[in-house]
Amino acid sequence: MIQPNIDQLCINTIRTLSIDAVQQANSGHPGAPMGLAPVVYSLWQYFLEYDPADPLWHNRDRFVLSAGHASMLLYSTLHLAGVRMVNAKGEVQKELSVSMDEIKRFRQIGSRTPGHPESHLTTGVETTTGPLGQGCGNSVGMAIAGKWLAANFNRPGFELFDFRVFTVCGDGDVMEGVAGEVASIAGHLKLGNLCWIYDHNRVTLDGPASWSFSEDVMTRFIGYGWNVTRVADANDLLQLSRAYEYFLKHNDQPTLIVVDSHIGYGSPHKQDSYEAHGEPLGEAEVKLVKKFYDWPEDAKFLVPDGVYQRFQEGVGTRGAEAHAKWEALFSDYAKKFPDLADRLCRMQHRQLPDGWDKNLPTFAADPKGIATRESSGKMLNALAQNIPWLMGGSADLAKSNRPISRSKARGNSSPMSLVAGTCISACVSTEWARP
Repeated sequence: MIQPNIDQLCINTIRTLSIDAVQQANSGHPGAPMGLAPVVYSLWQYFLEYDPADPLWHNRDRFVLSAGHASMLLYSTLHLAGVRMVNAKGEVQKELSVSMDEIKRFRQIGSRTPGHPESHLTTGVETTTGPLGQGCGNSVGMAIAGKWLAANFNRPGFELFDFRVFTVCGDGDVMEGVAGEVASIAGHLKLGNLCWIYDHNRVTLDGPASWSFSEDVMTRFIGYGWNVTRVADANDLLQLSRAYEYFLKHNDQPTLIVVDSHIGYGSPHKQDSYEAHGEPLGEAEVKLVKKFYDWPEDAKFLVPDGVYQRFQEGVGTRGAEAHAKWEALFSDYAKKFPDLADRLCRMQHRQLPDGWDKNLPTFAADPKGIATRESSGKMLNALAQNIPWLMGGSADLAKSNRPISRSKARGNSSPMSLVAGTCISACVSTEWARP
């Protein structure tokens, strides 16, 4: 249940932590976190099924910040939610992934808070983002992985995999060709577990977005086969909740939520301008912004009483309960389907199945030679019979480049086992196993 006072306090904490970190680093993008804080807070606090105490839980919802320049939006949220760090061995630590010290070290060499999120550095960052459109592409791979896992491992009474993928993207993302390509395949595959949240703030780094971008994005995505809805005010938590509920109820297609926001929200001189996009606000403007938020003007990196507790009561409690329920389900699943459970464990630990290299073809020296597409095709199809989770695709060129044949891929009988129409390679095994 939304509680305006404490919710607004949490939202403004995300904003001010982001502002302070950018200002201290004298570099970064404060405007997007200021505008999108309610959007991300509402999602994490009320809808995301994610366990901060175990951020590698297999059926967790995935949150992707494709608008990677707004990295402090994610770092502030990871900190307040209490997301734990995972070491290189995949072991969850007591230490926070993003401590307050790491927030204060934003954009510094050796910190876990680089200018753009990097998944190998910071637990809770599901994928590295920065180049525009990249996170959109990764999110479609994750959604495909979720559908593949469900098709291959779910059994009646054992719905192990039903996670959703939420992606925040901006004008720069939807301008990119890669975003259009993956949006097309997502619509074609009817990935109802995928939700993109489009930050429609109408500003780019150079100035008004209208200078370079005038297309009707909503109509384009309807053409791709997406469900499309709109939130007219990024600060309206009730509208945001309705939009997320719309996504959850309409799982027949991917969903695009267009959110009208104000970049640099609360800045009296820089709101809705390019100046709030990619540079610090300046000390004087920071004080004016904090005054607008009804925040102590001279306080820096302040987390008021009740904020950590609020996050724990929301995403923390909900995620822990969902995770515990899933672990109990998987325990029963492993007893009834030991072979499938073993397969999942091998994928998680990046282990190959026994006999993965049997019956592999060999190629004798031949003066005439053999085309590499022929030899690679034969090798891939031999491996596909031994590795049930080997996955690949071909951009409508299967007859030419000889990818994995559907009829030869042992154990991959579902429509999601092979993906044609775009080049998606091994997204299932990497999505499942990545620490």
